Amino acid sequence: MPVRTLEDAAAWVERVGLALVFPREDVVLPSLWAAAGGEGEFAKRDESGKFLEWTAPMEFVWTTKDELPARGLACAGKHLRGRASLVSFELLPALAAVARRDDLDPLEGEIVDLLREQGPLSTRELPDLLPAHERKRVRAAIDRLQKALVVTNAGLEETAGWPAIVVDLVDRRYGDRLRGLQAEEARARIARHVLATVGELTAEDLRGALGWRKRDAAAALEATGAASYDGGGFTVWTRASAGAARRAR
Repeated sequence: MPVRTLEDAAAWVERVGLALVFPREDVVLPSLWAAAGGEGEFAKRDESGKFLEWTAPMEFVWTTKDELPARGLACAGKHLRGRASLVSFELLPALAAVARRDDLDPLEGEIVDLLREQGPLSTRELPDLLPAHERKRVRAAIDRLQKALVVTNAGLEETAGWPAIVVDLVDRRYGDRLRGLQAEEARARIARHVLATVGELTAEDLRGALGWRKRDAAAALEATGAASYDGGGFTVWTRASAGAARRAR
């Protein structure tokens, strides 16, 4: 059955661990769009092509991706390869251990300082509070901070017009859930969970999904202790035996 309630979506995120909101062909991670029954069409249109309404999966996904973090049911933001994504609280500490960085550029540092001083702010407000910088540069810096898991989504601002995403510091929003992990342990934990979700993985699959160096991805998969087989010049790790049915590539 398609995921169509907020509670089911939260449970789905906790089960899969890491997911994109919308799928990408070159990323092996599951997507909320597919889990909600989404296929090729995002909207219903009349014979002239005029927009009529969103499809049921799109309407659900578009609101749920923001409600999950707003209600504290999942971590959400552009955390995986800079794409809109969802992270379970189980894997959040591990992802933070390998994604976070302290060497912020000056603009990124200004954004972090503003959030620390003023609390959560919308992506509409932040550029106005940094008038010395172009809006597009501020928004690009916010995206980089999300990719580094320094900043995360906290829901939508209350407004009469088109709402903007509210962002907050990961440490403040989820500090009680974070715990120190070594990078190697964190990568192995992530690899183990992704492998359990996807079924089979190569190091290139994991690198493509998370942006790790290929050697780190291979080491993480090896550390899971999972079975593997030769996929014709590359190693495939599998949650089942090497002779089990193979995922089509």
